[in-house]
Amino acid sequence: MWGLLLALAACAPAVGPALAAPGASVLDLAPPVTTEASIGTPGPRSSPAPAGKENDVETDNQKEGKNEIQTKVLRGKGVTKVRIIKKKKVIVKKQRKVIRTRRPITTNPAKPPKPPKEQKPDCPPLGLESLRVSDSQLEASSSQSFGLGPHRGRLNIQSGLENNDFYDGAWCAEQQDAEPWLQVDAGHPTHFSGVITQGRNSIWRYDWVTSYKVQFSNDSRNWWASRNLSSGMDAIFPANSDQETPVLNLLPECQVARYIRLLPQTWLKGGAPCLRAEILACPVSDPNDLFMKAPLLVSSDPLDFRHHNYNDMRKLMKQVNKQCPNITRIYSIGKSYQGLKLYVMEMSDNPGVHELGEPEVRYVAGMHGNEVLGRELLLLLMQFLCREYLQGNPRVTRLLTEMRLHLLPSMNPDGYEIAYRRGSELVGWAEGRWTYQGIDLNHNFADLNTPLWTAEDDGMVPHTVSNHHLPLPAYYILPNATVAPETWAVINWMRRIPFVLSANLHGGELVVSYPFDMTRTPWAIRELTPTADDAVFRWLSTVYADANLAMQEPNRRACHSHDFSLRGNVINGADWHTVPGSMNDFSYLYTNCFEVTVELSCDKFPHEIELPQEWENNKDALLTYLEQVRVGIAGIVWDKDTELGIANAVISVEGINHDVTTAWGGDYWRLLTPGDYLVTASAKGYHSATQNCRVTFEEGPAPCNFHLTKTPKQRLRELLAAGAKVPPDLRRRLELLRKQRN
Repeated sequence: MWGLLLALAACAPAVGPALAAPGASVLDLAPPVTTEASIGTPGPRSSPAPAGKENDVETDNQKEGKNEIQTKVLRGKGVTKVRIIKKKKVIVKKQRKVIRTRRPITTNPAKPPKPPKEQKPDCPPLGLESLRVSDSQLEASSSQSFGLGPHRGRLNIQSGLENNDFYDGAWCAEQQDAEPWLQVDAGHPTHFSGVITQGRNSIWRYDWVTSYKVQFSNDSRNWWASRNLSSGMDAIFPANSDQETPVLNLLPECQVARYIRLLPQTWLKGGAPCLRAEILACPVSDPNDLFMKAPLLVSSDPLDFRHHNYNDMRKLMKQVNKQCPNITRIYSIGKSYQGLKLYVMEMSDNPGVHELGEPEVRYVAGMHGNEVLGRELLLLLMQFLCREYLQGNPRVTRLLTEMRLHLLPSMNPDGYEIAYRRGSELVGWAEGRWTYQGIDLNHNFADLNTPLWTAEDDGMVPHTVSNHHLPLPAYYILPNATVAPETWAVINWMRRIPFVLSANLHGGELVVSYPFDMTRTPWAIRELTPTADDAVFRWLSTVYADANLAMQEPNRRACHSHDFSLRGNVINGADWHTVPGSMNDFSYLYTNCFEVTVELSCDKFPHEIELPQEWENNKDALLTYLEQVRVGIAGIVWDKDTELGIANAVISVEGINHDVTTAWGGDYWRLLTPGDYLVTASAKGYHSATQNCRVTFEEGPAPCNFHLTKTPKQRLRELLAAGAKVPPDLRRRLELLRKQRN
């Protein structure tokens, strides 16, 4: 029995601490075992019992016959005490209860405890993925090619489509390199705490590292290794088993150094030592300012700079609404597949009402759940607009007085929750992108391009087939059509509100793309495919790109495999890659709304410490883009007799094969670049009217109003419907028309 009791005592400290042992992540070195005792060989006692004590216990047991021994294991910091208590039969039930609660402690200590299933980053990323670490800070022992150089060894970097591309998907050492390594210079002493790795992104090859060592240096000449705390040997960390899944390893002991090296030890058989990485690092206190500091990621705006899950997002939106009840309104446009509401924040001096002559503008974010920066930017924007409006900022006051703004932070909340649970550094490139049903929302809208282009090729546009407001295809509205509830929610939202301008916020690149997103030539991977309003779309895209600080950084490098700075940071969507069923194309062909896609950052899920800088990069661009709704013409189409607005009147501009229509009050907005235009307003039952309208560089849309006169036939229909007699003048005109026809 003493053997069993002391084995219990020896096991007790090995259960809790060992689960968090620093060496738990080491590949082929077992985590340290905190005791050598086993059930068959009890370890030495720290307080041996006096001589004869054991015999006394046995004698008492024989005398009492039914007394038992109860053990209590008391844990302290590094101390285990065993107390032996004799108890009477009257408390035998209490004894059994205590013994049962201690049974798990009797697990055989010879088997090492399993490491934690999931580790969490403790320090923020150094900035390989977000490009805060420059190419010059990365070195390697060797590289297979320039496209596989150390500057490509960044977490989540994406390769080009061609084999041996100038932009490949990892750092890869030469095959004959006996001791490959990838080195990062932090620029100053840094507190390194962990490493995240991926394999090579490629559609042509499979390459990944399966284990590696880590070394540190302060001068890049003298190096020391991360060691296993139990054995003192160099720690070997488990790496990847596929190309894309990020694998996190926390160091057994954090190290302060300037340089860190990753040294691949093993890799996929038949492959090469290739990896992408991110380094976790905390700043080192430097009260005497001895070292050059990295630029601080700060903002002058006192906003809530953190990531918000669904519940946090709702709370923040309610706080903004409570702070600014006179200019905000929260509403839902529908639900996701899992029942999460798609909340919209409306901001206007008269929320909830479409005011005649006031344009409707929207920002949409979170179409892909793992591209989270747009979501946070819209939450920051609503806080900023509320705060600045209360402080009397004239720019913000004018914005909210002259337009009605709608902010949808999360179009795909189900996908976001998946990405949020994984975290910013471990979500990878694609996890959370799709809805819970596995649908990519940016390919889920109806393809209206194909029927339009077919009709154009047949010479049917615009006389037989309209060049705007195309109907939904029959296949799209079938009961078994694969259309996500999130997509239908946005389509119905577009039907209810006469949006004029929109931007769809994405992540993973730094560029603004504009319609068409789908190539006109079937099966073409990329092809320049402009709309009839190409000049307007290029204007809108350039305005955002020119106001975005990150896009205008003169020395910035390409995010992945395209250097968009050579194109002014704007591109026709189809000329980048074809996207059938995009929301941009659908919005242009199904409604009056002009929409572009803004790729906000190389990093789809930036760490929250980078949010202040991302806000500063995009703040002015977000405001300036909204102000572009004033560029063009605007007006009201009235009935000349009743002075009432005419709904669904068509506004056509000579030379542009795309029309817009009036809202239910007869008001319209037509985005145009500066110039002189011949504009025609027409409506069913009315004579059309045409006038010259000039768009200048002055702020505000050029007024271009119309008064339409009913046709005799329409007036006759209305009179007959009302049961009235036909006036003599109308009767004479009808007789004249009949004679001319005969």
